[in-house]
Amino acid sequence: MAQKHHTHGSGPSQRQLRVGELIRRTLSDVLMRADVHDPDLNRHSITVSEVKASPDLKVATAYVLPLGGRDAQDALVALRRNAPELRHHIAKAMTLKYAPQLRFVLDETFDRMDDTRRMFADERVRRDVEHHDEDDDDSEGN
Repeated sequence: MAQKHHTHGSGPSQRQLRVGELIRRTLSDVLMRADVHDPDLNRHSITVSEVKASPDLKVATAYVLPLGGRDAQDALVALRRNAPELRHHIAKAMTLKYAPQLRFVLDETFDRMDDTRRMFADERVRRDVEHHDEDDDDSEGN
């Protein structure tokens, strides 16, 4: 009899990562080809940046963002409304025991990157970073 191995606290398993990436690619293809017949959804060019699968692979959370971030809430509503049909397309393309329930959330990674860039552009922060770099250079010379 096969033993079940569980990882605790160290992040997603290799299987979760593989399934998440496969769902991401499949979902991206379905959205790009406009396989879902909803004009509200198809008017958006949506990027699926990441999909995280739950440990039991029954729930998949897709991190999405429409091109340029425009009408993000409208795109999210359209995706959620069409989740059953998107799930059907994923089930046809994949060989999983269960088609995962799809959840959609806005990907805020780009906003956080912009905030980080703005922070590093601040004169006080740049001065502190440059001062810290000079200290590192001095300690390497000793």
